[in-house]
This record gives sequence, C-alpha cells and structure tokens, in this order.
Amino acid sequence: MPASASTAAPASDDLVVCRDLCFGYGERPVLDGVTLTVPRGKVTALMGASGGGKTTVLRLVGGQCRAQSGQVLFDGQDVGAMGQDALYAARRRMGMLFQFGALFTDLSVFDNVAFPLREHTRLSPALVRDIVLMKLDAVGLRGARDLMPSQISGGMSRRVALARAIALDPELVMYDEPFAGLDPIALGTAARLIRRLNDSMGLTSIVVSHDLEETFHIADKVIILANGRIAAEGTPAEVLASADPLVHQFVNAETDGPVGFHYPGPTVAQDFGGQGAAP
Repeated sequence: MPASASTAAPASDDLVVCRDLCFGYGERPVLDGVTLTVPRGKVTALMGASGGGKTTVLRLVGGQCRAQSGQVLFDGQDVGAMGQDALYAARRRMGMLFQFGALFTDLSVFDNVAFPLREHTRLSPALVRDIVLMKLDAVGLRGARDLMPSQISGGMSRRVALARAIALDPELVMYDEPFAGLDPIALGTAARLIRRLNDSMGLTSIVVSHDLEETFHIADKVIILANGRIAAEGTPAEVLASADPLVHQFVNAETDGPVGFHYPGPTVAQDFGGQGAAP
C-alpha cells in the first residue's frame, strides 16, 4: 500500500508525556528537567516528600500552569501551546479529584455530580439524572443523592468528588492526595475504587499520594520526585528495591537521611553565639 494511502499511526502507549520540564514559583525552582511518561490504561503514582513538585505536575498537565521550558504532551498534543478553546477541549477529557474533595458546599450531592454535565453538555435533564445516579451508584452513594456536603462524612465526600470527576467519562483522571484524612475503612474503599474504576472504565490514572501501603498496592508504576528531579521510577517492587538513599529513606519512613529535619538556615552558632549576626 502506498504511504499516502496508509492509515494514521497508532496512538502512543503513553497518554501523558513530560519532556525536560522546568518550572518554579518565583525564585524557588520546583521541577528541573523532569521527563516522565504515564502509560494508557494504567495507574501511575507520583510520590515524594512534600514540596517535591507532585501537585505541580498535575497543574502542568491540566494547563493551570505553563512550563517555563520543556513540554507536556496530552495524547500527543502540547498542552503548553494550546489556545483557550483547545485547552478547554482537552480538559473535558480529564477528570480531577482535588484534595479533600472540594465539593460545592451549597449544592447537594446530586447537583455536585451533575455540575460538569450541565456545564459542558446539552443533555436533557432526564439523561443528566440517569448519568448522575449511575456515577453515584458506581461509588456506592446513589442513596445519598439528596444530602448536602455538610451531612456526609469525609470519606463519602471523597467518593462524591470521584463520581463528579468521572461524570464526563474522561480518559485521564488525576487524584491529588485522595487518601488524606481518611480512616482506614474509607481509605481502603477509596483505593479499591480508584483501581476498579480505572480498569472497568478503561481510564488512565495519576495518583499523588503519601500513603505508601495503599498506593503501592494499586499502582502499576511509581515515580518518586525529589529535589526537582526523578529519584526513582518503575513498578512498586522496583522502587522498593531502589538503592538511592533518598528513596530508601522515603519508602521506609526513616527520620535520618538526605531529607533533613531542619529547614536550611543560619547555624546555631550564628543565631545564638553572635557570630555573623546583624548589629
């Protein structure tokens, strides 16, 4: 078959590709030449010490921030080069579960999940109702449809937020600390939901988390960010076996290691001994 008549090249195995990303807030660099990939249909965990750039990666993928250099590709398209219409179209293919759910406090559970459908589609009220109830049923909360966010627990709020994140049947779902503040039962439930929905709906998931046990249990790939770079990546077993001192400290929750207890500053002698102190 002539080249001109050949079919289009198949989609990449990676839904998200970050190449040589550099980004910082003011004078503080956060990402320094980070290159990573997020495989289609898999759960990829972004982990590392606080302030390591995990949530920043999510913001760059969603187009909330633009990289100072490097590229963020979503399904082959450069997010940083997108105009407003193209960016909004790409975002409709993404779902986001924010820290602590971020539900609209003045809307009911039903209306929270219905919000993206009403905002981005022209579906009839009857069809919106059916979709909302199906999404709530998927997270076990169809019976809570008429409750307000103030009437449900933290774990239930997180599940409502998950139902809202998948309301538009996105290709990519990003989770920012989905397990924070949950009791063991709610945490286990949330973790199983992420894994089950990823597989049953054919999603691609990025999970930012500090919970090692649950995250390693559901993740296909783990990326450890530290000091603006990737300290380790691979399967959970490969990351656990890493010889990198920082990764070892992180996965074993050790107090002594490259991540120090004290924030960098003047020495004790300078602060209390008068050496180098300002007059």
